[in-house]
Amino acid sequence: MNYLKVTILIVFLCVRAVGVHAQQMASVKSPDGQIVFSFVLTKEMPSYQVSYNRQTIVKNSELSLVFKENGRFSANLSMLKTRLESVDDRYELVIGKTKNVHHPYRQLTIPLYEKSGAGRRINIVVRAFNDGVAFRYEFPKQENWPTYALTEERSCFNLDEGARMRALLFGNDYNNNHEGLYEKMELRALKENVLMDVPALFELPGKKYLAITEASLRNYAGMYLVKENGVLRSQLSPQQGQSEIKVKAILPHKTPWRVMMVSDRPGTFLESNILTSLNEPSKIKDPSWLKPGKTSFHWWNGDVVPDSTFAPGVNFETNKYYIDFCARNNIEYHSVIGYGGFAWYSNDWPSYAEKGSYADVTRSVGSLDMQRICDYAKSKGVSIHVWVNWKALYPQLEAAFAQFEKWGIKGMMVDFLDRSDQEMVNIQEEILERAAAHHLFIQFHGAYKPTGMNRTYPNEFTREGTYNYEQNKWLIKALTPEHDLDIAFTRMIAGASDYHLGGFRAVKPEDFKPKYIRPLMVGTRSHMLAMYVVLESYLNMVADYPAAYEGQPGFEFLQKVPTVWDETKVINGVLDEYLTIARRHGNEWYIGTINNSKARTLDIPLDFLPAGDFKVEIYSDAPDSEAYPDKLSKTVGVYKKGDVITIKLVPGGGNVIRLFK
Repeated sequence: MNYLKVTILIVFLCVRAVGVHAQQMASVKSPDGQIVFSFVLTKEMPSYQVSYNRQTIVKNSELSLVFKENGRFSANLSMLKTRLESVDDRYELVIGKTKNVHHPYRQLTIPLYEKSGAGRRINIVVRAFNDGVAFRYEFPKQENWPTYALTEERSCFNLDEGARMRALLFGNDYNNNHEGLYEKMELRALKENVLMDVPALFELPGKKYLAITEASLRNYAGMYLVKENGVLRSQLSPQQGQSEIKVKAILPHKTPWRVMMVSDRPGTFLESNILTSLNEPSKIKDPSWLKPGKTSFHWWNGDVVPDSTFAPGVNFETNKYYIDFCARNNIEYHSVIGYGGFAWYSNDWPSYAEKGSYADVTRSVGSLDMQRICDYAKSKGVSIHVWVNWKALYPQLEAAFAQFEKWGIKGMMVDFLDRSDQEMVNIQEEILERAAAHHLFIQFHGAYKPTGMNRTYPNEFTREGTYNYEQNKWLIKALTPEHDLDIAFTRMIAGASDYHLGGFRAVKPEDFKPKYIRPLMVGTRSHMLAMYVVLESYLNMVADYPAAYEGQPGFEFLQKVPTVWDETKVINGVLDEYLTIARRHGNEWYIGTINNSKARTLDIPLDFLPAGDFKVEIYSDAPDSEAYPDKLSKTVGVYKKGDVITIKLVPGGGNVIRLFK
């Protein structure tokens, strides 16, 4: 497989002088010339600004680092000769929202060194794409500086105080599951020193949009943003048990990329592959064993089984019931979790959230024969996926993965990670790397956002880090269609988002009540179907119980919809209001639209189609779906390139379209 094909043009820049200091300014433009990153080195510090279409969107912003040894790398620096490269980057993603990526960029390398003191050297590397710009710090190997302990990274983002932001805020709690409702306000209203999670989305004056996140998070601490003296700056998760040290490393080393995506429309960010483009090619040489798909997940529905057919529990019969359902309905995976709060593996703690004083994930509980389950599932054409608490898994990682492979398990959900410090970042990469050696895929829950690592480790199928439909089991008020739009426009900038999809019991908002067993949904049946297209995830749940699906309107769509895509286009999109995404899988197109709580009519132009007639299946809100949200209307027809499909959406509504030859 051809993972990387680049054409590089290298130019060494003699940067013009400013005042009496030589080589103090440098800049790099995107290939289309619309985005400009301008670097300035003064006696006090390095800084930068970013412009888009000649409008400054990031004003003069500090770039400095603070170390426990030898202090701050900021003042009294010199800049050596810079290097500019033009790269025509082309690669293929094993799994993703796009199969063949063409992403040209220009790269500027800015070497800095201290003229006095420790004489340290650090390079700032900048890449300018047509849809954004990113920078990172690189630490070359040097005899006088073999290791470092970083106390602060001061990468700043000086935005207009009138910029309207949407982001997750966490006070000062670094140990969190990266879930919550999105806060929306002007930047001037944000309190100082409150942790802001990334990705964060900003609507700037002049209807420009900016998203800030990070890419290639490896052997480093995860990044938040905080406001300090009116300016956003990076704030890293500290190492456990203290607050001073954020990162320890041996040189050579490099930070993750600090990414700024820029556009006139927020939909561009959902089409972009900038995060995977900033990661290394796949480490899995033969990825043919990777099979993305859909999975059952009976914990969400409350472990519902038939009333009298068999005794439910952590046993073969309960899992067989769901395996048979998967086999009948083209659902690739069944999730072995446990039952009633008791895990499937040996444990002395009656809760999924803790591992207890004793846990052994290489042994199933006495009532469950894992080998029998895997063998039965295989005979039915279904694969097995298991749930594990990371604290139970990690101490016996190699033994567990070897046993899982021996049983025939294909992947797992690793849950309750709830941290983004350097140790946890390294643990997650170790899990991915060692799982790949045993042909296992990973689904992280209670985890920080994706950073494009699914390119390097395509066995990372999805991540949670979203306030998702599991909340409907206990929230007084259900998650709203507006929240679904926030997730799609903001969290999905970073990549795959696991959301506990598939609830098939929708009610009007005023009729909602939290139910741990058979949870209720707010949003129409068509809205729920559309979420399988709108959200990016390579392992989507079909989380309700069999009787909730079979014979129900729209379930046949879930049987057909893929989880990986060859092409992605945003057709319509207005923040807080509605979103239409079209995705291609092979020769078929799937179009999903989700709506907020206001009825509307939208046109979907089919100008992206190739020539020829397409058969079409359309799942729409029924005329009475506002009163009866589980109702939908299905129509069929024939359409071609240039046609327009007009859809009517009720409050909380949705629409899905399948186009095929």
